[in-house]
Amino acid sequence: MKILKLKTLTTISITLILTLALVQNITAQASDEMKTFFDKEYTGISIRFNATQETRPSENMTINLWINCTANDVNVECLTLDIYGFRYGKEKILLKSVHETAFPLVINHIRQFNYTVQVPHDVWDATYAELYVKYTVVEPTPLERNPIFSITIVRNVYLEQLEDMFKNLNHTYCQLNQTFWECFRMNLTKENLDRLNQSYLALQQNYTSVQGTVIELGNTRMAMIILSIITIFFVATTLYVVMRKPKQYW
Repeated sequence: MKILKLKTLTTISITLILTLALVQNITAQASDEMKTFFDKEYTGISIRFNATQETRPSENMTINLWINCTANDVNVECLTLDIYGFRYGKEKILLKSVHETAFPLVINHIRQFNYTVQVPHDVWDATYAELYVKYTVVEPTPLERNPIFSITIVRNVYLEQLEDMFKNLNHTYCQLNQTFWECFRMNLTKENLDRLNQSYLALQQNYTSVQGTVIELGNTRMAMIILSIITIFFVATTLYVVMRKPKQYW
């Protein structure tokens, strides 16, 4: 019965491990997908911002920035992109800062910028971008655009691992509780464990006492055997002496 239960637990554990591995693989594939987080038209230009939809700590996020020119004589004087995250989901830190030099734009053409941002191991939850663009359209008077928007979500894998561990422990506890009930007809609780432990200690003390008694009985038995041998020896010796005594003739 115990061997059957052990095989059942082993099968369940292997199935659970394979399932978690499959889920993690599917999640990893989904996390590589790109998502448009910002898309807006301004005078003379339109801006589109794509980034990795979801990532994990210690991994990278990919960023694609497109600037489409919709007018003649557009010149970008300054382009700055700052990416921020939150250490432990609370403390704001700078993940990457990009500064592009001045460049002209051609009407109906797109200027693309690609960046890779490494996420530290202690950063999770939401990240966001601050984009600053200063440019001119025909007239020398500069136009400024400074959108701020949320981007990639960094998964809190530590919390997910704790949740998975809790589920596994709870599943194991349920199985152990079932086995405990089948063996002792009681639930697996600290009070019941303490009670069984006290019973075990009492039985162990009784066993030690009985074991001592058995040893004493064994010693007594051995002494009686030795005494019996000695007695038989003396009786045999006495009979021999009597039988060997010279006869007297009158």
